[in-house]
Amino acid sequence: MMSQCSACGQTIPAYRNPVPTVDIIIALDGGIVLVKRKNPPCAWALPGGFVDYGESLEQAAVREALEETGLHVRLDRQFHTYSEPDRDPRQHTVSTVFLATAEGAPMAGDDAAEVAIFTEESLPALAFDHSRILEDYFAAQRAGARNEYPHPAGG
Repeated sequence: MMSQCSACGQTIPAYRNPVPTVDIIIALDGGIVLVKRKNPPCAWALPGGFVDYGESLEQAAVREALEETGLHVRLDRQFHTYSEPDRDPRQHTVSTVFLATAEGAPMAGDDAAEVAIFTEESLPALAFDHSRILEDYFAAQRAGARNEYPHPAGG
């Protein structure tokens, strides 16, 4: 799609760029906090969402965690970035995943219909590429004692 400059009439190409997002792996009570989405795709997912203009990735992660789970999180570190063009069926997104901890009881809010804590063995079917993200996370946890973190599959 092209538009024209109102001042000079020159054609301006419209660029399509991936949209930045964040996902947060919140460790709580021996498990991981997941939210069941109210909006399509209506499935369990990591808390997260779009980065607002003027917001850092870290600020977005803290905000999204609070909005969706009611938890005030402490970000420990960035985990990985996931950028496969088909990771989100709605549009091309690039998600930076943060590892976080929290205290308290999670409560569903914003666009989360439910919130619950799951272990690796009890994970439900997940939206987007969140199964892959959590596979990488649990593999890194197992390898952590050896300080050998696997590279995300394909990315």
